Amino acid sequence: MIKVGIIGGAGYTAGELIRLLINHPDVEIHFINSSSNAGNKITDVHEGLYGETDLTFTDELPLDEVDVVFFCTAHGDTRKFMESHNLPEDLKIIDLSMDYRIAAEDHDFVYGLPELNRRTICHSKHIANPGCFATCIQLGLLPLAKHLMLKGDIIVNAITGSTGAGVKPGATTHFSWRNNNLSIYKPFTHQHLPEIRQSLKQLQNSFDADITFIPYRGDFARGIFATTIIKTKVELPEIVKMYEDYYAEDSFVHIVEKSIDLKQVVNTNKCLIHLEKHEDKLLIVSCIDNLLKGASGQAVHNMNLMFNLEETTGLKLKPSAF
Repeated sequence: MIKVGIIGGAGYTAGELIRLLINHPDVEIHFINSSSNAGNKITDVHEGLYGETDLTFTDELPLDEVDVVFFCTAHGDTRKFMESHNLPEDLKIIDLSMDYRIAAEDHDFVYGLPELNRRTICHSKHIANPGCFATCIQLGLLPLAKHLMLKGDIIVNAITGSTGAGVKPGATTHFSWRNNNLSIYKPFTHQHLPEIRQSLKQLQNSFDADITFIPYRGDFARGIFATTIIKTKVELPEIVKMYEDYYAEDSFVHIVEKSIDLKQVVNTNKCLIHLEKHEDKLLIVSCIDNLLKGASGQAVHNMNLMFNLEETTGLKLKPSAF
């Protein structure tokens, strides 16, 4: 059994991660660290887990007793922790924050998008889990980058559920404001843009086009639905084949001929992609569950690869549908 520790156990991503890991056939959760909840039952915070676990939160960090640690901490906290603690040499780490997503000389974290870096992930000790918007948008563009087709501007509109803003209530997350409402935030400047650009440049070194990204807050709890537009003269059947070939060995990305909708991916680790062509404009529609494929499900996928397990282990989830 893989012994797992979780640091920062009270948020939405931690809750989803716990749900996945307590049902994972090869995992034993050894500790869930949360200083503010130490001594409390997991079900006091993640109430959907009644009857699933008797675990309690702890403020201890028995790092030498686990094989892998997941960081579900606020942005900036993982780096602080890494710099202030002596970690066991063979301890594997999967960080769900954005601290190490951009490659740099001062760290050895590998960007954990399996559809881009599967082989490297399998042999890595430290993984930076991608952002939710970044995952959805990149999966819609990677096959084009591989074929050096991203030569012009990229226009992206994407809408996310309220869970993407985290568990702490805020002015734009509480029910009375969010219900029957729609708004944009961080247009042109969203924090996931650098990692998207990094991945596209990894496949297409010449990539230097603008990415115009307008994120929306949606009137729903979970999921991301993205539409991306580029210009190309390549015919649609050829483009569809590029996508099918690129994702042929991937378990969670599916190219769908019919128009897709968000409910098809909610509560799953899937990404669905639909392609349409209108004259020289290619429309790429992609959707994921922001808490699963966009966060905790992808983290478990990375763990499976790191420990040489079949990649879908613990991730064969039932879609909610309605």
